[in-house]
Amino acid sequence: MKQKNAKFMIGEVVRHKVFPFRGVIFDVDPEFANTEEWWNSIPIEIRPSKDQPFYHLLAENDDMEYVAYVSEQNLEHDESEQPLRNPQIYQIFEPRDGGQFKPKMILAH
Repeated sequence: MKQKNAKFMIGEVVRHKVFPFRGVIFDVDPEFANTEEWWNSIPIEIRPSKDQPFYHLLAENDDMEYVAYVSEQNLEHDESEQPLRNPQIYQIFEPRDGGQFKPKMILAH
C-alpha cells in the first residue's frame, strides 16, 4: 500500500466538510488506525477510504468540546480565524499568527 503524505499539520485549524465542527490537529495517523467497530459505525455512503491520513482533533461544535478522528478527505482549512474555546487546546498549544497553533515546549525534569 502506498503511503500518502499528510496534507495538514499538527497545530493547524481545520473544519469538517460535512459536519458542523472544527478543531486543532494534535496527531496524525498515516492511514486508518482506529477500531473496526468505529469504522463500521460510519454510514457506508459516506465511509472514507482507510488508505489516507487520519487526524486526531481537539474539536468543538456549537454545543460541546471533544476529540474527533477524521479522514483527510473530510477536512479542509478553517479560514474563519474565529477563536476556539476547547480548553485542552491551550494546555497543549500556543497561538500563532494567522489563527494556527504551535505545540508548547515541554521540559523534562
